Amino acid sequence: MIKQETTAFPKLESTSSVFADYARYYDLLYKDKDYEGEVNYINALIMRYNPKANSILELGSGTGIHASLLAKKGFMIQGIERSPEMMAIAQELAKKGDDRSGSLAFFLGDIRDIRLNKKFDAVIALFHVISYQITNQDILATFKTAIHHLKPGGLFIFDVWYGPAILTKRPEVRVKRMADDQIEITRLAEPVLHPNQNRVDVNYHIFVRDRASATVKEFKETHAMRYFFQPEIEILASQSEFITMHAEEWMTGNPIDQNTWGACFILKAS
Repeated sequence: MIKQETTAFPKLESTSSVFADYARYYDLLYKDKDYEGEVNYINALIMRYNPKANSILELGSGTGIHASLLAKKGFMIQGIERSPEMMAIAQELAKKGDDRSGSLAFFLGDIRDIRLNKKFDAVIALFHVISYQITNQDILATFKTAIHHLKPGGLFIFDVWYGPAILTKRPEVRVKRMADDQIEITRLAEPVLHPNQNRVDVNYHIFVRDRASATVKEFKETHAMRYFFQPEIEILASQSEFITMHAEEWMTGNPIDQNTWGACFILKAS
């Protein structure tokens, strides 16, 4: 997730060890996420708009779950991740999958400026990776990374926080609790809206209880999230040599409107 400020990983506001900590807790916090359903959804979009596609670059690949599931569907997929700790988890996942064909690989890098010596049929950025690009410069740089790695006619598929819903419903304080046989996590999310910057700062206060020792570890982090509007995406696309093919509600395929929190955009390399 938290697919980053530039790679789906959060902008962190406290504790020097929090990157390593977050990598440890990330998959537990999102163990209820429907990765299988999301991968089926992405696969269907790719097959609809580029049915001959067989190679994918994932920007902000996190702990590698989306990528590993896409590899099982037959795609050759490479992921870019800025966090060494999260990439290490992804690499272990790839090993468990016994990927002898070499169809799954991960690289450490910043999605704003990394350049691989390879072209792909599709580039994806999932779980709001693009929303973690909060400045215009970062957004355009990430779009340039995508177009650089695409074959002519290749697809760029990503999801973002959608502005009309953010301003209509407004983000609220939320509490999430998850646990496994070792730890219990409680996460308090307090959003702060910055309407002139099209940004929401989500301030997280996280408590991690060790079941064996009953000790509690506490840390804080801030995720700065950019929300977008359709005309804005279309301008960014045209400035980056993309054509906007389609926009819909993430996972449902419904038209986007003021009730759409997560919007999915499909761009095509011109």
